[in-house]
Amino acid sequence: MRVLMINQVFYPDVAATAQHGHDLAADLVRNGHQVTAIASRSLYGDKGSTLPSHENADGIEIHRVGRSFFGKVGIAGRFADFLLFYVAALFKALLLPRHDVVICFTPPPFIAVVGRILRVFKRSRFVYWVMDLYPDVAIAAGLMKERGLGARVLESINRACLRKADAVVVLGRCMRDRVLAKGVDPSRVELIGVWSDHSEIDPESSKVNSYREEWGIDDRCLIMYSGNFGIGHEVDTFLEAALRLRDDDSIRFAFVGGGKRKADVESWVERHALQETCIIAPYQPRERLGDLLTAADVHLATMLPGWSGVMVPSKLFGVLAAARPVLFIGPAESEVSQVVAELDCGSTIAPGDIDELVARIRDLAGNPEGARASGHRGRDGLLEEHDAPHRLLAWRSLLERVVSGDRGST
Repeated sequence: MRVLMINQVFYPDVAATAQHGHDLAADLVRNGHQVTAIASRSLYGDKGSTLPSHENADGIEIHRVGRSFFGKVGIAGRFADFLLFYVAALFKALLLPRHDVVICFTPPPFIAVVGRILRVFKRSRFVYWVMDLYPDVAIAAGLMKERGLGARVLESINRACLRKADAVVVLGRCMRDRVLAKGVDPSRVELIGVWSDHSEIDPESSKVNSYREEWGIDDRCLIMYSGNFGIGHEVDTFLEAALRLRDDDSIRFAFVGGGKRKADVESWVERHALQETCIIAPYQPRERLGDLLTAADVHLATMLPGWSGVMVPSKLFGVLAAARPVLFIGPAESEVSQVVAELDCGSTIAPGDIDELVARIRDLAGNPEGARASGHRGRDGLLEEHDAPHRLLAWRSLLERVVSGDRGST
């Protein structure tokens, strides 16, 4: 197959969508397919162009177009950056030879429009990989009113892309329900969750963990939030828990990553003088992912109420690979909550229930053997169903069916 992937972020960016896109592309190449990617010359959230316009990495032909002029500064600036990328990506895609199938995935919102145009003008099959659902994100964040004119226009665009795609890939059951509610043919909706590669993370490594050593954790219980602090992620509950536990010298917190709400976390830690018990760190390189995730004894994952199905946090699967228990602060109907319950690898706490979160943290800190058992149940579940080989095989099978025409065409 000749496969074209279009996403604003791609290798070597550390954003989750970039890493999953690269994983899929590299797997397709290893299995004899030809893969081209179109991405931005800017790293996610940064201004300027720092990446080469053309590169071959792991057998993937990468074309980079446009640049970010505004980064994450303001909605208008981000919209301008998105618009520039839409135009540049479409122009580049039209100039490239025809591909059998085009995979479009966010960010940016509505990049699927490019896939739909290529479907018409180049007769390429089109797969819509729904990483985040728009304009549902803007509505959940309170940036748009659900019945407002802007939201209705964007919703009509997104529904048209969803309905015209040869296949729509969703990340969880809650997201599938939202997509089906938009009138998409159920036979074209595929649930293929995101993944982690267990081979990248050794939970039983006997070496001294570099992060625990660097941060002076010693034998304390380390509670970690690692990844994107985005607008859909709940941070207030775990920050309040960290404040309540400030005098417990057996517990430490680490807040690692970036995103729109990371500044809120940093200012909270500074305002309450929690520097002794809370570590702040930026995104870490993927080659240190195993050390990072296994440094923690317990991991946090979060989602705000009303965001179920709008996004599915991917950090859960890296935590499962690290064989660590998960405390999920978010809605019980979300995919993360369902997986945690099915694998019995942690707990779901309602946003705002600080007492429950503190109690769960103390329980796990006081029972390290129980915490380890919980984590290993999660890793066993990952190996059975959620590991990279399972997900990548599902993707290859889907693309082969789409290209062969087994899934029909509208």
